[in-house]
Amino acid sequence: MWHGSRQTAHIDRQIDRNRLAMIMFLRLVTVIAACFGLFGNIAHAQLRIDITEGQVAPTPIAIANFTGPDGVVSEVGKQIAQIISEDLESSGLFAPVDSAAFIEPPKAPSIRPNFTNWSPLGVKGLLVGSAYVDSAGMLQVEFVLWDVVIQRNITGGGGNADQNAIRRISHQIADFVYEEFTGDRGYFDTRVVYVAESGSQSRRLKRLAIMDQDGHNHQFLTSGADLVLTPRFSPAANEIAYLNYFNDEPNVYLFEIATGRTERLGSFPGMTFAPRFAPSGDKLIMSLAQNGMTDIYEMDMRTQAINRLTQSASIDTSPSYSPDGSKIVFNSDRGGSQQLYVMDADGANVRRISFNPGRYATPVWSPRGDIIAFTKMANGQFYIGVMNVDGSGERLLANGFLVEGPTWAPNGRVLMYFKQQPFETDGSGGDTNVYRIDITGFNEKRIITPSDASDPAWSPILR
Repeated sequence: MWHGSRQTAHIDRQIDRNRLAMIMFLRLVTVIAACFGLFGNIAHAQLRIDITEGQVAPTPIAIANFTGPDGVVSEVGKQIAQIISEDLESSGLFAPVDSAAFIEPPKAPSIRPNFTNWSPLGVKGLLVGSAYVDSAGMLQVEFVLWDVVIQRNITGGGGNADQNAIRRISHQIADFVYEEFTGDRGYFDTRVVYVAESGSQSRRLKRLAIMDQDGHNHQFLTSGADLVLTPRFSPAANEIAYLNYFNDEPNVYLFEIATGRTERLGSFPGMTFAPRFAPSGDKLIMSLAQNGMTDIYEMDMRTQAINRLTQSASIDTSPSYSPDGSKIVFNSDRGGSQQLYVMDADGANVRRISFNPGRYATPVWSPRGDIIAFTKMANGQFYIGVMNVDGSGERLLANGFLVEGPTWAPNGRVLMYFKQQPFETDGSGGDTNVYRIDITGFNEKRIITPSDASDPAWSPILR
């Protein structure tokens, strides 16, 4: 397990962040001491990035290569520092300073830096750490984050893990730093499941694939023998629900990530999107076409009993729960065109929330509960947008020939989606890739994947 420590006014208190526990292989370690002085609320204010604004100038930060027990930079220490730098820079909120500009690289996290070497670089924070493989083959890591402005350490931690856990450890430390600067939860220690696409458009191979949020540690989960669509993570991030077409019939499957075991939940003719999990993890919500009507249904995971929630002559589809499970957003053409609606979890109190020109689809409730992301079709273009839960404050963040399938980072600050390019007259083109963007509409970045990619789904923070 990872542990951190933070100094507050007159108190040195330990922060135990269970979300940073490594699955199966981290064990309890000693917390790094933080005894270099006292600081109050002003120290925290010095570091804070205001992420409620639109485009924010990236905050300069120094991330030193982690050293070994002898104070010399280790190869694994270089890797960890590089991954942390890439994570923070990718957020658009940080500007890691090139290590070539360092006047005197720090020797160890236990040694107080000479702040006169860091202030001229304009950095607000300095991350110092150690990393090495011990005689038992275990990776030992410690780190301290320093506030350069007030010259105090503000958080730190340490732990050990299997050598294969380098990237996860790095992502977790990046989450620490992100959280200290923004006051918001990090999202780097997460994974993304998506549909990997290859081959011609007439013979398209589609496989489930999974990767870290930065595109590394890529794995294919299915063979491509059957068509797969719209994967969804469970709230515990240990299972994936997805749609599998066998003999042109849609089947819902569960994939257990740790074991690779699959379970067929049933065949659901007329379904076009995989179900989504309820926040409690014990229910699935889905859209089913039966007897010429398409309505929203809820399925109990234990009994597989199905409960119909809407009864309309219209097409009701793409349901998504609010984070507390009390509401459901979906799209419907009951008003004459495809619009967004919100209802109680039992199907009562249906109300329309989208009223601007265009057609709306694939709504997804933010993990914060305050806004809803969606796909919009208007003026011959596709858009990814967000609106408040009452329909106000609509903002369009990304657009293109085909832009679809928004999914939220667990902190509700970043969206991921896929974008397809237009086809050429000779049939070429049509490249499909996954992108992410800040909810302010800035910092759109493509996620590099081995093949074309669509239908991304972002996991919760890993445990």
